[in-house]
Amino acid sequence: MAHIPVLYEKTLELLDIPARGVFLDMTLGGFGHGRGICELLGEGGVYIGLDLDSQAIERAQSLSEGLKCKTHFIKANFHDFADVLEDLGIKTIDGCLADLGVSSFQIDEAERGFSFSQNGPLDMRMDNTGGISAADIVNDYSEERLKKLLYEYGEEKYAPLIAKAIAKQRKIAPIETTGDLARVIEGAVPPSYRYRGRNACAKTFQALRIEVNGELEGLKETLTGLCDYLNTGARMAVISFHSLEDRIVKKTFAELSKTEDGSRDLPALPDAIKPKLKLITRSAVKPSQEEIEINVRSRSAKLRVVQKI
Repeated sequence: MAHIPVLYEKTLELLDIPARGVFLDMTLGGFGHGRGICELLGEGGVYIGLDLDSQAIERAQSLSEGLKCKTHFIKANFHDFADVLEDLGIKTIDGCLADLGVSSFQIDEAERGFSFSQNGPLDMRMDNTGGISAADIVNDYSEERLKKLLYEYGEEKYAPLIAKAIAKQRKIAPIETTGDLARVIEGAVPPSYRYRGRNACAKTFQALRIEVNGELEGLKETLTGLCDYLNTGARMAVISFHSLEDRIVKKTFAELSKTEDGSRDLPALPDAIKPKLKLITRSAVKPSQEEIEINVRSRSAKLRVVQKI
């Protein structure tokens, strides 16, 4: 499946990207949103794209030919955005996007280990040059720790059964591939769970991916920190793909758009008590049925947008 940027038109519309502005793309991914952003920035604009995946950097570089804005493609965790901006000598930005999902390129490359539908090494690292892999977690974590991980990051109701099955199987032989793990999961859960709408492996693979890449660590702090870099009127958009991420985004944006007495969006108040953000989307924007039919991977996406006051 080719990379199809999720909620593409709506994201660019709500970001209201100014020509010749400075824009920070926290997660390059397939450079789908990025190219559209660059075209809106135009000549005189500056685009900064971050990603931990070296292949994403290379892909963006090859797809950026012909763009008029200045581009910077940097291998970095989005939590480290402040260091990146400092290195570039940039103090403020005119917009920001964080697309928190895994790109189709990563899912479709079996050797990356993100997909339960293709057999490959049990890896799941965004940056596959270092750090622990999903195989390390599956084979080294205690059964109790695995159960907790699947509960917390996968919201998997059959976490005890799956953790127990993993612990049993790895005593026989290490679980080294996505196919190995998928078979263990499918053998552990009830038949009715295997044949429902969503694949029985989805929540376990989600939990492992989050743990491997530290996807939830510091998300609230990063979003809060970004506020200090946004120019007045600049917008920040976040696209999340599961309830754990969206819950953090929703709560953080709500807190930053309230005054000390709990009221919202009152820009006329003194700076000392004025909220930092204005909610552009009161509730999450979701893909249309038409988009889901074209790109089934968009079905769980939620877009939230705020503006600096």
